[in-house]
Amino acid sequence: MDIFEKCISFTEAEKVKSLGVYPYFRAISSGQDTEVMIEGKKMIMIGSNNYLGLTSHPKVNEAAIQAVKKFGSGCTGSRFLNGTLELHEELEERLARFMQKEAALVFSTGFQTNLGTISTLVNRKDYVIIDRSVHASIVDACRLSYGAVVKFKHNDMADLGRVLSNCGNDAGKLITVDGVFSMEGDIADLPEIVKLAKKHSARVMVDDAHSIGVLGKHGRGTAEHFGLNDEVDMVMGTFSKSFASLGGFIAASERVINYIKHFSRTLIFSASPPPSAVATCLAALDIIESEPERRERLWEITRRMHKEYKSLGFDIGPTQTPIIPIYIGDDMKTFQFWKMLSDEGIFVNPIISPAVAPGSQLLRTSYTATHTDEQLDRVLEVFEKVGKKMGVI
Repeated sequence: MDIFEKCISFTEAEKVKSLGVYPYFRAISSGQDTEVMIEGKKMIMIGSNNYLGLTSHPKVNEAAIQAVKKFGSGCTGSRFLNGTLELHEELEERLARFMQKEAALVFSTGFQTNLGTISTLVNRKDYVIIDRSVHASIVDACRLSYGAVVKFKHNDMADLGRVLSNCGNDAGKLITVDGVFSMEGDIADLPEIVKLAKKHSARVMVDDAHSIGVLGKHGRGTAEHFGLNDEVDMVMGTFSKSFASLGGFIAASERVINYIKHFSRTLIFSASPPPSAVATCLAALDIIESEPERRERLWEITRRMHKEYKSLGFDIGPTQTPIIPIYIGDDMKTFQFWKMLSDEGIFVNPIISPAVAPGSQLLRTSYTATHTDEQLDRVLEVFEKVGKKMGVI
């Protein structure tokens, strides 16, 4: 059997391309903003995770430029050896203070952060307990760990309680959830998760990739949103959303961070984040802390779009955040809806099975603090037009 046979027989993408509705790997010829250029056409972007609109902020971009001038383009090594700059340590200190944890550790990507943290901490005879809708990086991290992996129904606290009861009192247990679920847009029931964790002597890790900068009075994420900063053991965050950069971090107690720092393979054996990316994060953190009006505007937009989509008759599910899914329920119909939106100058992301369960295919829309009312008016106008033509509303 040729190991390449699976590659040769994979023809689904070609079939979709032949129908003219292939939506992936589209090259953008402009910066990531509320409007982008694709093949010479201006499009309203409602498919990015640029929640605070910082990718085009002059202070953020200038910080990246100055970092390259001082430190060069890259670090040429891992954090463990020659790749730690003063910038990395400054960012970790700032993040620890911001997240109100003892320490933080910066990784090269958010994906590597979850892989390195979970696979390092969860060993044989331990359990990692995850929501069925967690991000793929958490799923892959569980595969790399030597512990037993147990899933509970999405945001179902009764099922989580059942799972924890079956794990036994003597085993190490780590409950890992997304703070904001990246497809559904709903928020983890953290108060109940914390209660159950205490009852069953488990630790809690929250993936706040889509929460930091968005949730909480100061943008600290899901724990702050619920007033549970001191009750969550570890918080993971990414820099590719609100921080307008690339990378990730884990924040926890000093002893836990020190252990991960010395045993995490994705940290020790990966090149460290380049100076420009780290400086970008520092500048973005300054803005997150000093410009709460950006977060306020984001939530103003979020409340409006929730209301407007519902009033038009779209199914947006249980979302509570700027991630607003438009449920379509069929692969090809989702692609067709996407194509008609694209033709009208609206950029969204079609999500089909197996990324979501069959019957839950959707158009993932997400919003930015710098979207104008005029842009949102146009988005709603097009969605109403296409929704009616497709028979969705």
